[in-house]
Amino acid sequence: MPTTVVTGTLVSMQVTLVQMAAALDSAANRARIEEELRPLEGQDLVVLPEAVMHDFGPADHDLAAVAEPLDGPFVDLLRREARRLGATIVAGMFERTEDLPFNTLVAVAPDGDLAATYRKIHLYDSFGYRESERLRAGAVEPVVLPVGDLTVGLMTCYDLRFPELGRALVDAGAEAFVVPAAWVAGEHKVDHWRTLLQARAIENTVWVAAAAQGGSRYSGHSLVADPWGTIVEEAAGGNELITADIAVDAVRRSREVNPSLANRRMQTL
Repeated sequence: MPTTVVTGTLVSMQVTLVQMAAALDSAANRARIEEELRPLEGQDLVVLPEAVMHDFGPADHDLAAVAEPLDGPFVDLLRREARRLGATIVAGMFERTEDLPFNTLVAVAPDGDLAATYRKIHLYDSFGYRESERLRAGAVEPVVLPVGDLTVGLMTCYDLRFPELGRALVDAGAEAFVVPAAWVAGEHKVDHWRTLLQARAIENTVWVAAAAQGGSRYSGHSLVADPWGTIVEEAAGGNELITADIAVDAVRRSREVNPSLANRRMQTL
């Protein structure tokens, strides 16, 4: 079961980020996820990357053909693993529709129930790529869920470049952002990734836990940042697990010292 630590009034939750490169074989990815999760114990939250069910592949790869429903084999695996670990698991998949699929995050609770789904709002039509030709955008609404003593907000990869989503998540009660990603490698990209994650933490005084795909195609560098924007754990570019303790009380304490959210004058335009 999760090893939530209580020291005086300080509560700490354990989060593990699974950095791995997904393949174009969904069954092989499920086997790999089982292998990565097998040794884990004591986590409150486990985060896997965007598209960990099945990689994006080349631009002409038909994602509709490989998309799964929310009761398909990928989510079934997450349900089993969440129950086994007694942890919340968040992971990225392509969700089947009658047309283009959604780029969806699923959050499974420790009892195996589906706690939340977040369908990526901002599709990656940037840096010469057009995600909107292969996937459909989700509804423009923030998605939050309770994980232990924290309220967690969900965003996916390219969403990082839109700070208004972070504000909407905070206004919905988020004290931490969970960010699965497949952040494409390239010039400036690791710098952008790290800087944007720290910025979202600083401006919203939240924890940020970001799990990215690694390997040659993607940037890797999964990380956890505290509400001051300090990176407390960070992976390199390959396959890696990183674990960090998240002090729940750090959000309250940072907001007392840095009350920028309370000082806002432009909450609506």
